[in-house]
Amino acid sequence: MTAFRALVSMGCPSGIGPEVSVVAASEERKARVVLVGDVGAAVAAADARGIDPARIVRVDSPEEGFALPRGGKSIAVWQPGRDLAARDRKPGKPTAGSGAAQLAWIDAACDAVAAGRAGGLVTGPVSKEAIASSKAPGSADFLGHTEHLQKRLGAREVVMAFWSPALVTSLATTHVPLARVPRAVTPALVGRATFWLAWLLSRLANGTKGGVPRVAVAALNPHAGEGGLLGREERTRIAPGIAGARQRLKDAGIRATIDGPVAAESAFRLAQARGHERVWDGVVAMYHDQATIPMKLTGFGDAVNVSLGLPIIRTSVDHGTAYDRAGKGTADARGMKAALHLAARLSR
Repeated sequence: MTAFRALVSMGCPSGIGPEVSVVAASEERKARVVLVGDVGAAVAAADARGIDPARIVRVDSPEEGFALPRGGKSIAVWQPGRDLAARDRKPGKPTAGSGAAQLAWIDAACDAVAAGRAGGLVTGPVSKEAIASSKAPGSADFLGHTEHLQKRLGAREVVMAFWSPALVTSLATTHVPLARVPRAVTPALVGRATFWLAWLLSRLANGTKGGVPRVAVAALNPHAGEGGLLGREERTRIAPGIAGARQRLKDAGIRATIDGPVAAESAFRLAQARGHERVWDGVVAMYHDQATIPMKLTGFGDAVNVSLGLPIIRTSVDHGTAYDRAGKGTADARGMKAALHLAARLSR
């Protein structure tokens, strides 16, 4: 079987992205990996980590990188654009130049994967602020990888999801101010997030009863609204979304059990196998932190951000740039390794 080929955009050059990317690439034995970013940042990361900088090999294309001998000796780096100045990759000090560079690396890697030059895109952590303030083309409205890749690829829909051995979840809304969440939660978005989470669980064979995944759709309000006493969104928005998801799954021939709306505190607790039988294999969250708080409590370091609905495979680390740890050679690369492995699983 042909080895999975991954392009890894290294994230902000002033953060830990280059380090975790270099470490993961240096230790990967099954997939073929080409890093997309600044060669100087990769060399500095290798040096900080005690990896021989001579292993960093600059290539002119993804194809050249994938053609290098396997075995982890060479770490291929494809650098679209100019060399970064030292000030633009100074640990913990992002600049406009570093913001523009990390966006350019995302776009180059995305376009290459979309053109079939690699099997999937794995992204390192970026600084939304540095990108948005860089004044690079397409940077002004950058809210994150998920929205940016959907726009660049012309995808009809995209769903943010998180996978870890302990918990799997998807989001109905993503980077939305909390005050706007109740109106932002619509039946269409609930149905979309539910459908794609069931698809993901089916794809990864996460169902624990007869191979059929069980999904809980979390409520927005405390105690699932208490019959309308604490809010009506469960009746007017979430329940119709669940009905739509069930029909869409049926039409797609995907078997899944969908329950909800379920009080969020119960849904997330019972979707983890910790001293009890797992009741649900995944949870649909209504907003960002409703998903990420339990995910980071239970799966931090092993969790993977995955974009569902795109025409390409895209996974990512589930952590930020960690500027306070950049350049110290102590970053935990488990998340990047997990993102590579999940992308390979999805490709199969």
